[in-house]
Amino acid sequence: MIFDVLTLFPDMFDSPLRESILGRAIKQGLLEVRAHNLRHWAEGKHLTTDDTPYGGGDGMVMKPEPIAKAIAELRLQAPTAKVLLMTPQGVPFRQQHARELAREENLIFLCGRYEGFDERVRETLVDAEFSIGDFVLTGGELPAMVMIDAISRNLPGVLGSSSSAESDSFVDGLLEYPQYTRPAVFNGMSVPDVLLSGDHGKIAGWRREQQLLRTLQRRPELLESVSLSELDLKTLDLLRQKIATDG
Repeated sequence: MIFDVLTLFPDMFDSPLRESILGRAIKQGLLEVRAHNLRHWAEGKHLTTDDTPYGGGDGMVMKPEPIAKAIAELRLQAPTAKVLLMTPQGVPFRQQHARELAREENLIFLCGRYEGFDERVRETLVDAEFSIGDFVLTGGELPAMVMIDAISRNLPGVLGSSSSAESDSFVDGLLEYPQYTRPAVFNGMSVPDVLLSGDHGKIAGWRREQQLLRTLQRRPELLESVSLSELDLKTLDLLRQKIATDG
C-alpha cells in the first residue's frame, strides 16, 4: 500500500516512520510512505502556497492551485487514489475507517497549515475529511501520521500475527480487556486466577466480561452502537447491578 502525503514539512515524517512496526513494515515492502513538499507545485520566486483571506481576518489561507497540481500529478500514477483532508471540521476518525481505508491501494493525505484551505479545495479536490479529536494542532501532519499508523495495522503482515489487531480496543466496538504478564505477583497484586487456570473457555468468558465492564465504566456511549449478544446483555445487567450495589 502506498501513502502519499502533501505537506509543507515533509521532513516531519522521517523519524516516526523509521522506528518500530511501521519502520519494519516499510523495510519489508509491505507499505510505502512518500512525503511531498507542496512548494514543488507552487509558482513564483518565493514558491508561495498561501495568501491572505478574502474579506479580511488574521492568518493565511492555503492556495488551491499548488494542491490541485499536486493531486493531478499523483493521480497520474494512481487514478483511483482517495484524497483525505486533515481538518478539525472532518468526520471523527474511528477504527472502522482504518479498516475500510486499509482496503485501498493508494491514499493521498492533504496536510494543512495556518488558517486552513481555500474552500474550493474541499469542494472539488477531496474525497473525505477526517479529524482525530476536538482540539487544535499546528498542522495536519500529526493527524496524518496517526491515521497512517492505524490504517497500516490492518494490512496483512504488518503486525506479524493476524490475530494481534483483532483484540485491539474498538475492533469490535468495545475497549480491550486487561492484560497481564510475569511475575504472577507484583507489589502485592496477583494475576487473576482464571488466567492461570489453562481453561481457555473460562479465559475467553472472563475477557469478554472485562471488555464489557471496562467499556461500561470508561466509555459507556460505545455500548449504544455495538452489536451485543443476549449473553452480553445479561452480563451487562449483572455488571450494572453490581456497580450500583458497590456504590
